[in-house]
Amino acid sequence: MWISWGRAVKLLRCQQQLQRRPLCQCLGPERGHAPPSKPPWKVLFFGTDYFAVESLKVLSSSRSSDDPPVQSLEVVTLPGDVPVKSFAHQNALPVHTWPPDISHGQFDVGVVVSFGCLLPEKIINKFPLGILNVHPSLLPRWRGPAPIFHTIMQGDEVTGVTVMQIRPHRFDVGPILSQETFHIQNKLTSDDLGGVLAVKGAQMLVDTLRTLIEKIQNRKEQSLTGATFAPKISTSMSWVVWEEQTTDNIDCLYRAIGSRIPLRTLWMDRTVKLLDYVGKCHNVVPDGSGEVVPGSVMFLKESNTLSVRCKDGWVGFGSVLLKKCLTAADFYNGYLHQSMKSPSGLTAHGLFISGRTIQTKYNHEHNRNLTKRST
Repeated sequence: MWISWGRAVKLLRCQQQLQRRPLCQCLGPERGHAPPSKPPWKVLFFGTDYFAVESLKVLSSSRSSDDPPVQSLEVVTLPGDVPVKSFAHQNALPVHTWPPDISHGQFDVGVVVSFGCLLPEKIINKFPLGILNVHPSLLPRWRGPAPIFHTIMQGDEVTGVTVMQIRPHRFDVGPILSQETFHIQNKLTSDDLGGVLAVKGAQMLVDTLRTLIEKIQNRKEQSLTGATFAPKISTSMSWVVWEEQTTDNIDCLYRAIGSRIPLRTLWMDRTVKLLDYVGKCHNVVPDGSGEVVPGSVMFLKESNTLSVRCKDGWVGFGSVLLKKCLTAADFYNGYLHQSMKSPSGLTAHGLFISGRTIQTKYNHEHNRNLTKRST
């Protein structure tokens, strides 16, 4: 069927706008029904873990406020025993399996928090006001699934939360609706930071929903510079390279992943997991103890600590895991003592070997991923 040139141009322009704008700002939703112009909204929530639960909790409780931003709330989560599913069942929230079977305009807006799946365009287009994402970083820094871990690992002093609209095909590239900074205190772990940003993000989400139309009208595209990628954490990140990493580097690494993946090194070709990190040590190396090179490990009897030399100093650990968990004294008596003895009886030192090959492989893969995402 032929259409007029003017009508064709109009349809083409609207099609281009659909890729950049919510449906409500172009043709409107299907079936000829415009979405509401103000809250409360019908919301479909996508999430899985405890970080997501905080936003879901605040959305759920907001329905009973004096000025509710949410009219109805339903949940999409993944199979298995996940925290979001448990919270939804406990609070009588309808749960959809992934991918959800929903119709266009059934919900006004979607919300994604720590979901882990890329939403296809056909799902995004079913929400007249689009889908929002709560992301715990100052985008475009730390796009990807593990921004909090990489924030701590790299020693960032400032981070924050971004509420954005998602776009199809790529994670964390959509326009920003709201963004707030957070100054990181010393010695904060990734678990600590995650808890703080979860609360901050939940409140930002509710505030955004209260003024959603205004936020959408004033949204801004992400900067074309400064983007970094935050891949999932893995065992390959945990290998310590004593000759390259400083005391601060190791401190950041432990605070980032230590609660989930123990730091690792090699002792006589066997993997040793380093536990009970105690921070920087101030060693006095006895005369005649030999050359002190990165990886040198000493037993400090007074504090029952294994102290290891790195690039610019010493870091301590209270226990290790070899065949079984050993205190510093146990490791000294069973292993370190056999390799080198000290006349004073106070200290002894051997050598931990860096997992250089393993760490180099991770660095190469990480840099390759960064290159791919910047092109």
